[in-house]
Amino acid sequence: MACRTMFQFYQSRLASSAAAVRLSAAEARSQRNAVFSKEQARQRALYPRTEKIEVSLQGPGLQGTLLVMNKGVSTPHSCAKHLTEWHLNSAALALVDGEPWPLHRPLTGSCSLSLLTFKDADPLLANQAYWQSCAAILGQVLEDAFKDEYYVELLPVPQVSVTAGAFCCDVVLDPQLDSWTPSEESLLSLTRSAQRLVHQDLPWEPLEVAPPVALEAFGHSRCKQQEVEEKAAQNPKGTVTLYRCGEHILLSGGPLVARTGLCSQYEVTAMHTLGEGRWGLHRRTQGLSLPLQLQAHHTVWRKLKKRAKKLVQVPAESANETVPSALTPPSSSEMAPPPTGQQ
Repeated sequence: MACRTMFQFYQSRLASSAAAVRLSAAEARSQRNAVFSKEQARQRALYPRTEKIEVSLQGPGLQGTLLVMNKGVSTPHSCAKHLTEWHLNSAALALVDGEPWPLHRPLTGSCSLSLLTFKDADPLLANQAYWQSCAAILGQVLEDAFKDEYYVELLPVPQVSVTAGAFCCDVVLDPQLDSWTPSEESLLSLTRSAQRLVHQDLPWEPLEVAPPVALEAFGHSRCKQQEVEEKAAQNPKGTVTLYRCGEHILLSGGPLVARTGLCSQYEVTAMHTLGEGRWGLHRRTQGLSLPLQLQAHHTVWRKLKKRAKKLVQVPAESANETVPSALTPPSSSEMAPPPTGQQ
């Protein structure tokens, strides 16, 4: 009870700060990165001495393989480096003692390890992580797409099945953009930015943190503060997981795949207006993607893309308010050019 009271006090103090000062996108990104790096360094310092652990590999052709790795330092990705190039390039997610485990999360003790790929007999876990990762890329693109004077609030990622036809990223844009709706050219610009992230082949670095750390990282966002509290309450350990991709820090409810380069075909297909919500005008941005190991012929892709344009309905949103009947197309100056650093 005392811990929860302290958590609520910390949250209310940060919420007051967020209301008083709105950071620019660059300032918010810098703050999140500083908090992430500080906590990552603190956690790494918990293992000052090298302690060996035994990792028993599972899977076709790997039964009986035992690796001796470093506790708190070695990751499933480190283990994959001791195997074939195929294992290193194809692994999307891991199972550690049967628990889904990001490839870049350090191992904390001796364990059994399975490396999951998109071509496994049962690729469900890898597919779910992939869909979540595609939405994470889209969120990162949206945060960087507009001029710095326009803020972008990423809402909790809708939990949609891979059979829904599209991955989703819900967002609230600056009120100055409430009358804006994206053109096909705008969607193409977002797609190109996403493809640049894919080509950079950036790792998703996971970091499990206590709620006060996450609240400090997202001290500029009341929406994210609420999401931190909800995710911490849902986790038996009371923690939340942050991910870093380049300079982007995100809060995730499920594991992400190892790196952006596991995506192959990737396209932003639509942005639908859902209506007024607690944080402003809610929009749902949707996209379609296939992983590197599974590519579709262009005729199949066109059919999938047509389906991915349709609004994905999420049961929890049944109470949404009405949608405005008409929106004004944007001027070409409202969208910032794709960031020059993502080449």
